[in-house]
Amino acid sequence: MSELTFTMIKPECVSGKHIGEVIARIEKAGFAIKALRMVHMTRKDAETFYAVHKERPFYGELTEYMSSGPVVAMVLEKENCIKAYREFIGATNPKDAAPGTIRRDFGSSIQFNCVHASDGPDTARAEIKFFFSDRDLVG
Repeated sequence: MSELTFTMIKPECVSGKHIGEVIARIEKAGFAIKALRMVHMTRKDAETFYAVHKERPFYGELTEYMSSGPVVAMVLEKENCIKAYREFIGATNPKDAAPGTIRRDFGSSIQFNCVHASDGPDTARAEIKFFFSDRDLVG
């Protein structure tokens, strides 16, 4: 079944000039890009987006980092998109990610792992809504 997911190219991957290569890999893997935008989140934006992690010890560091530079937010579509995309990008820790995955090739740590990905349908819907309106989604 075709479904949507949310992904975000993180600040270190944007500043490292890897946007084009990451997007090319996404498209070559058969994911359709339904919406795309570059944005520089404020600290408050990052705190709201990652509110689910508020009680976790890494929350402050995460929100500071995610508001440190521009990100590229995208909505992707494919059959079983959430699971397929998470497998495609690799494990959260780049050292544990399979060779040839985005996180293995561009990530350097659990935090600096190049891309964020929704972990389930409810999360995907909420994260898409955070960055995009219904009219922003194409086709």
